[in-house]
Amino acid sequence: MIEYSSQKRQFVNACGALICSLLLAYALYAEYVLGFEPCPLCIFERIGVLFLGFIFLLAALHNPRSFFVNRLYAVLIALVAAFPIYVAGRHVYIQSLPPGTVPSCGASLDYMLNVFPVLTVLKKVLTGAGECARIDWAFLGLAMPAWVLISVLSLAALGIWINTRRVSII
Repeated sequence: MIEYSSQKRQFVNACGALICSLLLAYALYAEYVLGFEPCPLCIFERIGVLFLGFIFLLAALHNPRSFFVNRLYAVLIALVAAFPIYVAGRHVYIQSLPPGTVPSCGASLDYMLNVFPVLTVLKKVLTGAGECARIDWAFLGLAMPAWVLISVLSLAALGIWINTRRVSII
């Protein structure tokens, strides 16, 4: 079994936070420079990645030596990553639906937040709408939500793995 020093764990957690910030930076670049308007699911994916990056940053800054606390960070990473994984998975599913079977477009997210309670907005957004099925951008044949799903799954696996490894004393 390979054992890791706490500095390596701290470095990997910091890299997880950096990758999350790079994902968010590219999402903002795509919105403000490339002109892609984010749909409600895209916005929720961003929020999930932001919180995941925060947990990675917290784990890197704290850098606990306790195996129990590191396991706690692994659990937090898994729990926080579950939200953007679900949202991105739902988004990929909606984008894969054939034309005509996609739910019709609803009101904008800003309007819904002004009119409905937050839980109602969350329920409406997660059921998806026609605007979420539109694919404006693709890389290697995958749309942005698919890349978010792959990235967050990879980050979650890395965060769980590195934070459940025992630290070597050497």
